Amino acid sequence: MQISLNIEGMSGLNWPRWKRFVREFERMGYDGVFVSDHFTWPFPPDLDSLELFVGLTYLADHTERIHFGSLVSPFSFRDPVFMARQAAAIDDLSGGRMVLGVGAGWQDREHNKFGFDLGDMKTRMDRLEEGLEVVTRLTRSRDPVTYHGRFYRLDEAQLKPRPEQPTRILVGAKGPRRSLPMVARYADVWNCSAATPDEFRGYSDRLDALAVEAGRDPADIKRTLMLTAFCWRNAAEKEDRMSKIRESLPFFASAPTDELAEDLAGRAGVMGTPDDVVEKLKEFEAVGVEEVMIQWFSMDDVEGLGVIGEEVIPHFRE
Repeated sequence: MQISLNIEGMSGLNWPRWKRFVREFERMGYDGVFVSDHFTWPFPPDLDSLELFVGLTYLADHTERIHFGSLVSPFSFRDPVFMARQAAAIDDLSGGRMVLGVGAGWQDREHNKFGFDLGDMKTRMDRLEEGLEVVTRLTRSRDPVTYHGRFYRLDEAQLKPRPEQPTRILVGAKGPRRSLPMVARYADVWNCSAATPDEFRGYSDRLDALAVEAGRDPADIKRTLMLTAFCWRNAAEKEDRMSKIRESLPFFASAPTDELAEDLAGRAGVMGTPDDVVEKLKEFEAVGVEEVMIQWFSMDDVEGLGVIGEEVIPHFRE
């Protein structure tokens, strides 16, 4: 199982912090790095949030091994044509390491603040389906693309220069009626969040059936999971982890250490000593998780990333 990161960039990510992270990712042994795509949190205060595709371009040019991408970019404020074009260019720059994660959008506050129409759930899902049509056709088709939908329109459109390879598309989903069927039709990578091992296995089995219905081999869809993980070797490191969470997320500023750790663990998190974390991650590996994206909120906790790199990742290496 691969061990990767999901950096929650709206928690204060800026250029100095991003450059420091980028210098460390490969050295620490992570397989991949993904970044969320938000302007703000759903509640104040607003913190720094580095623009996603600019940040990924820097990452592509300053790393050699890791794969990376968005987790996820919403069609509610991202145009699929520009996303396809940007992702294809970054993919070529990196030698095929880019993964374009897309979603429907969900957070009212950032849409209202910056003038984007989020829409009701049906509108979001309809727009997601059309956006996936546009992105996949532009990146996978060798011929000019014509498409007329409710939200997007293409007339003999073709990306130039042609991508050296189709950019991998990731869709985060659990909904059995709309979103999982979209994964089955369009995605190269499926991402599940906030699930127990048994829940993940159930979603994955459902995806297998949907993929067969769509005429695809289920094995062609990579199975990934996003979860929160914090690892400490002693009480002092635990206090340091939680202290840095309070610094990065001011709305947790008054939470005592044990209470904060329990709260984070309750959000489908994995917490504890290196042995605890390895044991719990092995449970996910056993139900078919091929890659874990560890959700990371602390923009100044490079040491915490290092503990996982030193004490956890080696247990998942052949």
